[in-house]
Amino acid sequence: MVSASEAENTIASTAAGAVREAPRRSAAEVTSEHGSTTIADLVVAKIVGLATREINGVYALGGGTARMIGAVRQRVPGTRASAAQGVAVEVGQRQAAADIDLVVEYGVCIPDLAAAVRGNVINAVERICGLEITEVNININDIHLPGEQDTEAAEPRVQ
Repeated sequence: MVSASEAENTIASTAAGAVREAPRRSAAEVTSEHGSTTIADLVVAKIVGLATREINGVYALGGGTARMIGAVRQRVPGTRASAAQGVAVEVGQRQAAADIDLVVEYGVCIPDLAAAVRGNVINAVERICGLEITEVNININDIHLPGEQDTEAAEPRVQ
């Protein structure tokens, strides 16, 4: 049996874009008559991140510092940016909530983009994990302008 305090879970994204677990339960448990399935919070966060990136007009996830650290991390051989960068989730036994920090492309209608992201995140998490999404909060941190130099793809100045 899971206590009420254990039923609350939190994952938060740090400034570096890494996902850290709060000192609460770290997984959702979906139970049926044939057994139970445990879904780690990081799995839900990755699904949210991937579903968000599927929407046209989303340029990047995370705040400026998180994107910068992610770009540096990608340059290290054998590593790649986290799919959960810019995503924080709170997962209970049957429900989940998500907070997403993102950068949008210039010219995109932000309310329409937010609605599309919410719909895609809700559909993906409910379809893949079987969890009910109670809310998807979206924070627009920046706007990417056409022709703006991409710091993530910038070539090094020296070799």
